Amino acid sequence: MSEAAHTSVSFLRPMAGTKGGIASWLFSTDHKRIGIMYLCGIMGFFLVGLLLGFLVRLELIAPGPTIMDAQTYNTVFTLHGVIMIFLVVIPSIPAAFGNIILPIQIGAEDVSFPKLNNFSFWLYVIGALMALSSLFTGKGGPDTGWTFYVPFSQTTSTNVSAAVLAVFVLGFSSILTGLNFITTIHRLRAPGMTWDRLPLFVWSLYATGWIQVLATPVLGITVLLIFAERVLGVGLFDPSRGGDPLLYQHLFWIYSHPAVYIMILPAMGVISDILPVFARKNIFGYKMIALSSLAIAFAGSLVWAHHMFTSGMSDTAVLVFSFLTFVVAIPSAIKVFNWVSTLYKGSIRIEPPLWYALAFIFLFSIGGLTGLVLGSAGTDIHVHDTYFVVAHFHYVIFGGLGFGLFGAMHYWFPKIFGRMYDKRTATLACFITFVGFNVLYFPMFVIGMQGMPRRYYDYLPQYTTGHFISTMGSWVLAAGILLMFWNLWRGSRNGPAAGDNPWGGATLEWSVSSPPPHHTFVSEPVVTKGPYDFTGVKADG
Repeated sequence: MSEAAHTSVSFLRPMAGTKGGIASWLFSTDHKRIGIMYLCGIMGFFLVGLLLGFLVRLELIAPGPTIMDAQTYNTVFTLHGVIMIFLVVIPSIPAAFGNIILPIQIGAEDVSFPKLNNFSFWLYVIGALMALSSLFTGKGGPDTGWTFYVPFSQTTSTNVSAAVLAVFVLGFSSILTGLNFITTIHRLRAPGMTWDRLPLFVWSLYATGWIQVLATPVLGITVLLIFAERVLGVGLFDPSRGGDPLLYQHLFWIYSHPAVYIMILPAMGVISDILPVFARKNIFGYKMIALSSLAIAFAGSLVWAHHMFTSGMSDTAVLVFSFLTFVVAIPSAIKVFNWVSTLYKGSIRIEPPLWYALAFIFLFSIGGLTGLVLGSAGTDIHVHDTYFVVAHFHYVIFGGLGFGLFGAMHYWFPKIFGRMYDKRTATLACFITFVGFNVLYFPMFVIGMQGMPRRYYDYLPQYTTGHFISTMGSWVLAAGILLMFWNLWRGSRNGPAAGDNPWGGATLEWSVSSPPPHHTFVSEPVVTKGPYDFTGVKADG
């Protein structure tokens, strides 16, 4: 068999001359296969997290007990947070689409360290199993919330120890992925792929990689300290032994606020790749968007204490962290303005990925603007730890990362599977999801402003209407998401052939076959133009 025939087999099928089977996937060092495995795991956990969130909403449909007791409620909303944050949101776009798309976009055959890439995936699997095991071992599932705040997390008898060790392992997986991406972007770019020709998705993963490498070790140390507090009683956070509970909050948020940008920056990269393709014009302000990713990564690492305005900081510290929080809004706003300017006078082609991108811009803008309310110390004190924070957080993370992820799934679906989904169903699913999302989360701004505290199992009767509307929204949202998954699943099995470049994209992944072969490039590509130069590029069909 010729070399060309040997390498032209889709990466989804066994390589010619090999047996294939599940082991060829689980121990593969092919970045595309590892990305697919991440994607399957992340989507599975997303559905679990979705179910847990749905149950929390159902419990809160009316005051008083409805479907579960208070302890079960605490466990369910803790697991909802842990699964969604550590198993879905943080690894979602970088680990799945970063692995599949990044090397192809820079003209590389694979990431710098393929075996380390596979090891990162297995760390993710081990961490996920440890998190799930915390449900069924010890004296019940953790009930602290995903923040594991002390002193409760060091005194509760539930199985917090297993949960924090799971987070520790997952953190290592994230660090190794970020390290691999940074090295790959520095070392394996194709000839002609200069820094000012990198697709903006790659720029976003580059900025994300630095946050993963520099900030995640702080989280690892912090959760290990929780474990040490519980097992050894060393007294780091226990005031009765000379410890300081505020120290934990500082350590936790030094990582966890930059983690918000680990979540949102890759989604911003996806949107920056989608908009020029469907507006049929070069992206407006390429350099500013690229630099704003780095600026967000840097400034976002300095604003952790805006989560602690009510914790007793000095007025000077409050002033400084409030100012820095407003600073980080500038590069975020630059991106939004440039995205809108890209659409201006563009030759707009309405397709499902563009719908998700537009929904992202709308929802992320609301999340960003309400973030300024929380970054301003005066207003933050009024709404601190209320449902206003819950609404803001979900508008940024779910409205931002979630819709960016869905946009990526619809944008790169034909490239990965070589098939097309039903576009009408995809558009309908996007519309239902968008409506359900706003019906679910917008009332939380209102009841939060009225004083409804977050994390509570029960509430006063005046908040009933807001909670009831939110619960109705959760049903609509779940219906939209399930319709989207069903449509994509059906498309991957029986969808019509998509062609190599159905959208008319100009980045390198659209120059290879759909799905890509095991060895992506027969010969090393030479890049001669920018990623959004559509001169001579035509969409298939």
